[in-house]
Amino acid sequence: MAKNKFPIDKFHTIETPFYYYDIDLLQETFEAIKNEVKNKPYHVHYALKANTNERLLQEISKQGFGADCVSGNEILKAVENGFKPKQIAFAGVGKTDKEINMALDYNIFSFNVESIPEMMAINELAYKKNKKARIALRVNPNVNANTHSYITTGLNENKFGLEEKNLPEVLELLSSKTSLELIGLHFHIGSQITDLSSFEELCKKINELQDYFERKNIVLDHINVGGGLGIDYENPDSNSIADFSNYFNLFSSLLKLREGQTLHFELGRSIVAQCGSLISRVTYLKEGVEKKFVIIDAGMTDLIRPALYQAHHHIENLSSDKESCKYDVVGPICESSDIFAKDFELNKTERGDIIAIRSAGAYGEVMASRYNCRDIAKSYFSDTI
Repeated sequence: MAKNKFPIDKFHTIETPFYYYDIDLLQETFEAIKNEVKNKPYHVHYALKANTNERLLQEISKQGFGADCVSGNEILKAVENGFKPKQIAFAGVGKTDKEINMALDYNIFSFNVESIPEMMAINELAYKKNKKARIALRVNPNVNANTHSYITTGLNENKFGLEEKNLPEVLELLSSKTSLELIGLHFHIGSQITDLSSFEELCKKINELQDYFERKNIVLDHINVGGGLGIDYENPDSNSIADFSNYFNLFSSLLKLREGQTLHFELGRSIVAQCGSLISRVTYLKEGVEKKFVIIDAGMTDLIRPALYQAHHHIENLSSDKESCKYDVVGPICESSDIFAKDFELNKTERGDIIAIRSAGAYGEVMASRYNCRDIAKSYFSDTI
């Protein structure tokens, strides 16, 4: 979304900060995904944790995608916005009884089970309802996703998933649990993965586990490889759509599906990140001893990724075509970590200029808080603004 694509004249009339979503780019992203999975036994589930804006959810559910949920309220949100319960996968290490019961009542596609105690709880609650819960075992493949430590989820040191060594015990327990039906295996090694070799290692591990289950005469309906495909935060215009082609082709060439098996993906960031921007206004310019500060009215309450993950977002001054200067771009929150970028090259900036923080469609609005009693920023869309 280049500078001239933003409706800057309209932005001047809207109270900042706000989230702006390019619906045309979102639609192009849908088409890119559907072209890659066409005529393949592939199913895409949208990971709601990336963004639960209702307009976006409705656009995504219209595509026939399923949902990947990690809480009971995400299940409710998905159903309310058009996702079919039979296409909802429910993951998470700490599912409560209330959440499990809700998912059982909706008769969801699958519980992605992450521990033996959780498996026992689901069996007990399903038995009380005279139901059979469909489960997929989330196995920790001990594959390094080569991403930030906070969003790496597939190593032995992480809290997620069953260890491979636990599988014999799990299968023995399953043989006596009449309220559970094992239908698949689930994996998720991390987020914002741009080195696709991590997925190559995942495929190797899945192929080994498939052989193991086959030796046990256990037929699995599906394999779920999770999500994690990264985006280009540096170049949101030239790489506005994630590398879906190489991503899906990798699984096509390396993963050995059994006859009749389906392959499931849980994509979040790669669907919504690039279509969203956080739009802000420059409040003050401050000259420090060694720094120049651009103080904007958006803060870590609106986009926490830079403070939480030291994440980079491309930033543009939509109001200026002047020569560039180096600034620290900071927010108004009373925390030293409320910094969007340090020593960032930005067109010469003045009070009142409109700033766009790009690639904010994932883990922006959904992680907003009211810290410092700040308002939650509103959202606007390219086709209705």
